[in-house]
Amino acid sequence: MVIALIGATGLVGEMMIRILEEQQIPFTKFIPCASERSVGKEITVQGKPCKVQSVEDAIKAKPNLAIFSAGAATARKYAAAFAETGAYVIDNSSAFRGMEEVPLVVPEVNAGRITQSTRIISNPNCSTIQMVFPISPIYHEYGIKRLVISTYQSVTGTGINAVRQLFNEREGKSGEMAYPHPIDLNCFPHGGDFDEHGDSAEELKLVNETRKILDAPGIQITATVVRIPVMGGHSEAVNIETEKPFRPEDVRNLLENTPGVVVQDNPQNSIYPMPKYAEGRDEVFVGRIRRDHSLDNGINLWIVADNLRKGAATNAIQIARYLIDKQWL
Repeated sequence: MVIALIGATGLVGEMMIRILEEQQIPFTKFIPCASERSVGKEITVQGKPCKVQSVEDAIKAKPNLAIFSAGAATARKYAAAFAETGAYVIDNSSAFRGMEEVPLVVPEVNAGRITQSTRIISNPNCSTIQMVFPISPIYHEYGIKRLVISTYQSVTGTGINAVRQLFNEREGKSGEMAYPHPIDLNCFPHGGDFDEHGDSAEELKLVNETRKILDAPGIQITATVVRIPVMGGHSEAVNIETEKPFRPEDVRNLLENTPGVVVQDNPQNSIYPMPKYAEGRDEVFVGRIRRDHSLDNGINLWIVADNLRKGAATNAIQIARYLIDKQWL
């Protein structure tokens, strides 16, 4: 099997390589691709040197699998060309997420949307992945009428320039600004461009992607995205109004029995999820599970995950593993 990774030198691309190695995904050839300025550079994959190539050269190689982590513009330009050679394409950008014919996949939730003839598969947004995964069993057991989501997102979700900005500020250095404001000792409710209604792109992703993944267009969803100066992962306060009554202990039990979800919920002893301790992990952590007494059938969850791993790279490699297990690759 030949694998091409487009965007191999970015934060998520580097994490994808690490997870390919950790999960021992089998391949006979690996083709890392990046921008023109990186072509010819050498990176190490599974202990072997690989030269960074252009996307055009990777298309000519006709890989079995092409994984994109290079932004929507690059995916729109090249994904179809890979698909036309017969490759399966897994795209981590927003390029195809809204297209009805392209499955938007969190493997634990809706891998069945992928068929053998599927050629382009979308990886959801990081904040959507970590939320949809644990609320999916709640949706199937009790139904969901409404979600109110507030996110507290790591600078790693913006990329290496945002990480540099944070550490430059902490060290008192000047440098390139990834954000319109200082991020250290600060937070701001800004995630992507704002539309005419004042909603940000990141907020709209939470709304539209959640409905598509759960195949639940009727769920009412509102979201506020906030960037905070942390590294380990994204955190989310999620308020759920269910259609059926529940007992909080039953919801906790449901989550405890969901593989890949780790319940950390003993606030009296200061036990609850935190991004500092989610970093480097593939699980989604859930705590502060408690009834919302302001409405019938309301419950609150605090959800944390490493946004570079489960929120991006791990989810994409899980999709690849699904294709391999189906013997389509």
